[in-house]
Parts: sequence; structure tokens; C-alpha cells
Amino acid sequence: MRKLLLGTLILLTAACATAPTPATVSPAQQLPPLLDRNLFFDDPELASAQISPDGRFISFRKPYNNVMNIWVKGVDEPFSAARPVTADTARPVRVYFWSEDSRYILYVQDKGGNENFHVYAVDPTAAADPATGVPAARDLTPGDNVRAYIYAVPEGTPDEIIAGLNDRDPALHDVYRVNINTGERQLLVRNDQNVADYVTDLDGNVRLAFRRAPDGSNEVLRVTDGKLGDVVVRCTFEETCSPIRFHRDGRRAYMIENIGDIDLTRLSLLDPATGTITPVESDPQNEVDFGQPIFSDATEELVGTVYVGDRQRIYARDEKFRRILDDLRSKFPDAQLSFPSSTEDVSKLIVGVSSDVDPGSAYVYDVATGNATLLYRSRPNLPSENLAPMQAVRYTARDGVSIPALLTTPKGMEPRNLPVIVLPHGGPWARDYWGYDSLAQFLANRGYAVLQPNFRASTGYGKRFLNAGNKQWGTGIMQHDISDGVKYLVDSGVADPKRVGIMGGSYGGYATLAGLAYTPQLYAAGVSIVGPSNLFTLLNSIPAYWGPIKKIFLLRMGDPEVDKEQLEAQSPLFHASQIEDPLLVIQGANDPRVKQPESDQIVIALRDRGHPVEYVVAPDEGHGFAGRENRIAMFAAIEKFLANHLGGRYQESMPADISQRLAAITVDPATVEKPKIATALDAAKTNPLPVVDASRIAPGTLHYTTTLNLPGGRNAEIKGKAVMTRETSGGSPVFRVNSTATTPMGEASDVHVVDATTLRPISRLAKQGPATVDVQYGDRAVTGSIVAGPQNIPVNVALEAPVFGEEASLQLAIASMPLGPGYRTTFRTAEAGMQQRVRYWSLHVDGEESVTVPAGTFQTYKVIVEPLDNEGGGMTLWVSKDAPRVIARAEYKLPPMMGGGTATSILTGRS
Repeated sequence: MRKLLLGTLILLTAACATAPTPATVSPAQQLPPLLDRNLFFDDPELASAQISPDGRFISFRKPYNNVMNIWVKGVDEPFSAARPVTADTARPVRVYFWSEDSRYILYVQDKGGNENFHVYAVDPTAAADPATGVPAARDLTPGDNVRAYIYAVPEGTPDEIIAGLNDRDPALHDVYRVNINTGERQLLVRNDQNVADYVTDLDGNVRLAFRRAPDGSNEVLRVTDGKLGDVVVRCTFEETCSPIRFHRDGRRAYMIENIGDIDLTRLSLLDPATGTITPVESDPQNEVDFGQPIFSDATEELVGTVYVGDRQRIYARDEKFRRILDDLRSKFPDAQLSFPSSTEDVSKLIVGVSSDVDPGSAYVYDVATGNATLLYRSRPNLPSENLAPMQAVRYTARDGVSIPALLTTPKGMEPRNLPVIVLPHGGPWARDYWGYDSLAQFLANRGYAVLQPNFRASTGYGKRFLNAGNKQWGTGIMQHDISDGVKYLVDSGVADPKRVGIMGGSYGGYATLAGLAYTPQLYAAGVSIVGPSNLFTLLNSIPAYWGPIKKIFLLRMGDPEVDKEQLEAQSPLFHASQIEDPLLVIQGANDPRVKQPESDQIVIALRDRGHPVEYVVAPDEGHGFAGRENRIAMFAAIEKFLANHLGGRYQESMPADISQRLAAITVDPATVEKPKIATALDAAKTNPLPVVDASRIAPGTLHYTTTLNLPGGRNAEIKGKAVMTRETSGGSPVFRVNSTATTPMGEASDVHVVDATTLRPISRLAKQGPATVDVQYGDRAVTGSIVAGPQNIPVNVALEAPVFGEEASLQLAIASMPLGPGYRTTFRTAEAGMQQRVRYWSLHVDGEESVTVPAGTFQTYKVIVEPLDNEGGGMTLWVSKDAPRVIARAEYKLPPMMGGGTATSILTGRS
């Protein structure tokens, strides 16, 4: 089974640098020729080769109308006979794969970098449309503002894929079986429980779910007939317990984990029926985390494993694969190998071959004969003899910990007194690897030494190393490790301390801003590519589809509500006055992760104090520049900036199209306007609703007395009761809450029906005197009517995301939340009365209290609910700690339409 996980795309950051001026170069020290920047950053001639499962076709990516698209040829045809099968004119196609029956090529694409990826299918044998020159493609996951995940491409149903779509709730993906031939889809799992990922067996049956619990811990749950079952495995947020695919026996699942006292992750087998975890393999050298498994498409057996320490290490677990591996090692002894695809019978493999000075070649390997036939070299015009070796190094941080890093120094130059670019990776929960790196090679060609530190919080080196970076951004260990790398290069004589620059993308862009703000004495210039400047706005701008994992950001970075002083201290924006060195800022206008206000803010802060800052913004890019002209123009801008401030080599020539594009995306800082800053309210609009557990409540009857305290000293007392029953409606279990009360305005009743699992509202029927509110709650709207005497007012409240109900149904949801000390969340409600709007709220537990009311004494959580939209209202609830939970006391802020005031409700009895 071929499985493709479309999560975070790797950010292709880029930068250019400069070398020592010719006057500093002696005859014995001569840099290679200045290589054209296009050789490094233009589209490769050919890339991403795959062989169809039936062995008839070779597919690959190649420019078509100057944009990287997918091409296909017969396995024995020359490349001159290849034909394009996609014709995207705006953005390169970067990810694709074959259907199991070899009938279709499936690929994913977004618009302008917005990361709303759709899945498209194209028949490579179909006739080309004369207007485009390629066969027609079909969108299998249509819809505006919809992002698709692909969970599986089952071998047993080759005309289907298992996909996730967030068309119902922007924060959560429901799971569908999608027919490739027709586009028809069948709902398999409705995701109402903040599940972040699903795992199918080899037949495409959804069997496991991976979820973040409200406290940030990880949970693996059974899935049966589309319903979540028991938690099989639980681990803390600082541990890993991630299932990746099922064993061929259909009973057990492979999982990467380091639960308990284990530091480095290992590959294990999980039995979902019992929760038993059986280790399979960990790093034989006890150096790094488990890398990746290699499975046979023919047998679905585990045949190999990969680890990456200083270099890649591949271990065979199958005799046939061992012979293949040994043969390839003999043919390519110094190369790094990859196995991107094979035929279904594994008679032929596509083998990738690369190294630090080789951007990569693709071969077709015939297993029977042992012949490795060259398909192509991705960048045949890039002279490897002029590229610089990359070496793995270690240096000691200030607290004695050894930091792994990669160092590339200019070829032909003694590594002494060189200008240096420190290049922190993005993520930050990622790492850099030995191998070909376009950016590092480009910088080295311009004369720079390039340091790529795997600072703490980097993955791959065990959980202690990873977790040491928690809440350590900017002013903490993560940045210290980067600064200590500079000290290492200076102390060893490699770096000229007056010519050190820092540059990176995403987190690397943040580290650039932090380096300039907190350690300005270390650097002479910086380049921030899509780097956040304000951690508050970054956290409030997390994309909706990251909702199920947002808690991990709060735990690893800090919670704005709890860690305000820390996050303010770690936000370079608030320390921009300390930046002394020139800065170039690069941003994609459509970036959904690090949004443009992050860059606008820092540019304005520097501009307003007269500090030199340059700004590049591409209107058609997202988190990194994917388009060819934008990409090369960005590199040209960076190269010139570094040449101006660090004194290195610079290629002045530039094609007209690149020159024009660079002019178009260069922004005058004087024209940048103060951005609208994302707030907690913005985040609450799309955050997933809190996870609830209906077992915390139970049917029964509750009696309350409510005292109204109105302006002008007017008071009133209301006695009422709420009767909750469990029923079945439409074949599904529901709770019905029938509230009745005697009020100064007469008798009132209010009937809420909520889903018995999610506690989301289904309907409400409220009556008081001549007025009736009758509404139904759907996924995208609340509809119904308000009848008041002769008036009949339609209700239609549009919903961007699911909501909780009001009053009694909301209190049920709150009582079912995982309340506890420190618990915080946000949620939405829909007001179906005269206001007809969605309201946004924050909730937090403000300690524990003992409350005595007529119904008894209760140990409670004090729960405070406050409006995020400044529209008034709010309440404090004292919710009993023990199940079944009840609300022993409540205090409400009355709405303006009631004249303001407060109401206090106490529990007087229950049965």
C-alpha cells in the first residue's frame, strides 16, 4: 500500500551570500568560478521520477510553459517522447503519485501558497486538450477554503483513496472514501473529537486515530465502524507514540515511540486489541531517533530501516533487499540512496543517488539483472567539481551539551578568517541533514562558510534534546545554542568576527530577528524569510487546520494567557530598538502560518526609528517562495544585500524577467501600513471546539432558584427546574433538557436537544407568553423562526465552524469539559434570538472552591467565561468536581437588552 501524508510542506528557504573580496585571496587560495545563481535555484531539468506500479510508465517533473509540471513516458521510450500531463501556469506541482492500478496520476495543488491543497486525478493515457496540451484533470476534493489530507491509497481498492476534508469544520478533517473514477465520496468518520490523524489497515479500513488531549498529551484510539473507541496508548506531549501503518497481518500496527524511560524513538508494533507494545528496532549505534521504514510493495513486509546521524545509514531486514542494497552500495559507494518508488512486484526500482556535492540523479534498477540505468541528472550543468564538501561537526554549548551541526566551507579556501552565514533551520521541531543543499552550496560559492546548527528543540536526537527547547525561544537555550555556534567558529579561527551574518526561513527567520535583537554584537547583517516577530500574534494566527495540535504550540512555546512576560521577552518586535545591523525581510502575502503582519510589524518598527531595513513581498506566495521568478528574484535580492554588508562576491547580471519581478516585489518600507493584528478573537473563530466527555453528566432533575439584580435596585426571584433525559432521535442518542420556570413575565419553557456524544446542539424550542423560538442547528447554519404575536421573524445564522448552544445546552457542554487547575479554552455559541449572531468566548478554571447551597456542599471548579468580542455578557460557574457533574452556583452578567445587571442561580435540589 502506498500512503502519502500531506502535512506541513518543507519550507524551501533560500539565501545568497558573498565571499572575501579578491584582495583577500592569495594565489594559493582561489575560489572556484562564480557560478550562475540559476544553476542552484532555477527549476531542475528533471526531478521526482516514479515508475508506475505495473512497470509501463516513468513519470517525472519537468518545466512545461516555464512551470514545473508532471510528465510521463513509456518505460522504454526516450525522454524526447515524453508528454506533459499537467499544465499549471501559476505554481509548480510539487507532490504526486500513481494510483495502485496505474490508471491515474494523482497530484495535489493549492492556490497562491494558501495551503488549501486539493487532490486532482489525471489519466496519463487520455488525449490532450488542444487548449492546454494536456489531458483534463479532475478535482477530487472540490470546495473553497478546503484542505485535503490523503490518509491512504489502499491496494485492495485501487480505484479509491482515503482522504480527509475540512469542508464541514475548518479545524477538523472528516474522513472519506473517494472514488477516483467518479469523484463520489462516502463519509467514513465524522471528526468531532479533535483527531489530528487517522491510520487505515492495508485494505483502507480506518482502524486508529491520533488525538491531542486537552492537557497536550497524545492519545491513540481504536476506530470501529467510524466511531472512536477506547484509548489504546497514551503518552505525554514530550513523548512520541505515533502509529504509522498496519502490519500485513491486519492485527498489529507499526508505531514510532519512546514512551517512558526511553530517550531515542524506536519502531515498535502495537496490538490495538490489548495495547501491548513490542519493540522492533532502534538505532544500532544508539545515536539518533528512528528514521523511516522501508516496506516492500510486493509483500508489504518491513525490508529495511533508515537512520540519519552524521550521515545516512540503511539497514536491511530482508535477504532480497540486503542483496539489492549491497549491490547499490558497490555501484555508488559514497552516495546517499533513496527509494522513491517501485513496481508492484518489486522487479524494478527507482533509485535516487546524491551526495553533498551532487544534487541528485535517478536510476532504474533491475532487480533480476542488477543493472542500474541512468534516467537523468537533475542539474547536469551544475559542476560538482566546483562545489564544497559538507562536514558534520560538534561544538560544546555553554552548559556543556554537545550540539550537532553541519559546516560547509568554500572550496579552494583555507577555513580561516572567513565571512560566515549562520543558517538556523525552520520548524523549529525539525533538523538539518548531511547532503546536497542548494543554499549552502550557493553561499559557499560566494565565499561564505555556512553553519547549520541542530540546536536544542531539533528533532532526531532524542526527547531530552528535543524537550530541552521547550519555552526556550529567543532568549533561551535554543538561541544560545546558535550563538555558541558563532563562538565556536570564531574561537576555531574559521570566522571573521566582523563578518558574520544570520539568515533563515520560518523559525530560522525568527532566530534571525532574535539574533539581531538579543545578540547584536555577534552579527553584521540578517535576512528573515517568513519569520515571526511577535509570538503573541503568531500563536493567534495559527491556521484553522492546525487546531487539533495547537495545544502543542502552547506547551512548547508558551501560553499567552499564562506566559505573557516570557513571550513578550522572546518577541523580537518588542526589542526592535536593540537591533543595530541591517535587515532584509522577505514575506509571502498568502502565508497562512506566518502571516504578513508578522513581517509588516518589524519593518514598521525599524523604519520608524530610522534603521536600515529592506522588504520583499510576493503577492502570489505563501510560506516560502515556490514560483520560479519569485524564487530567483528573492535569491538575487539576498545575494546583493549580503554583498553590500559582508563584502563578498555578487553576480550582477540578471535576466530581464527576474529583474522585472524583483522590482515588482520590492516594497518601499515607507509605504507599509500598520497591520491589523490577529487577536485571540481571530483564533477563536476557527479553533476546534473543546473536547467533551458526556460520561461526566447524567440524566436527572435539578431545581434552581435564580435572583435577578437589576439596575435601580429592582430584584426578582425565579424558581425553575431542568429535567434531562437520554433519548434516541434519528437513530442517534441525544440528551433532551426541558427547563421550566415561573418568572415575573409568566411561565416559561425551554427545550434543548443536544448530541449525546459531542454535546453540540440539534434543536431548541423556547416559549414564554406569546413568544416562541424554534430553531435547528446544522453544520453551516442555524435556521428556524421567532414568533411573537403577529410577527414571524426568520432565523438564519451562518456558521463558519461548529458551535455550542446557549444556556442549558452550553452548561452541559461546559460541565463535560476536562476541567482542572489551569484549564483554558475558547469556544463559539450561536445566538438564535433577535441578535442572530455567533459569539466568541474564553473559558478558564480559576481554582477550586467548596460551595454550600441548599442542595448540599460541593467541591467545585470555579469556571470563568468571558466574551472575546466585547459584546457584553459572561458568567462564572461553580461546577462540581465529581461526576455526574452539576452546576452548584452560577453568576451571570445580564445583556444590555435586559438593562444590564446580574443574576445569581443556586442549586436547591436534585433527583
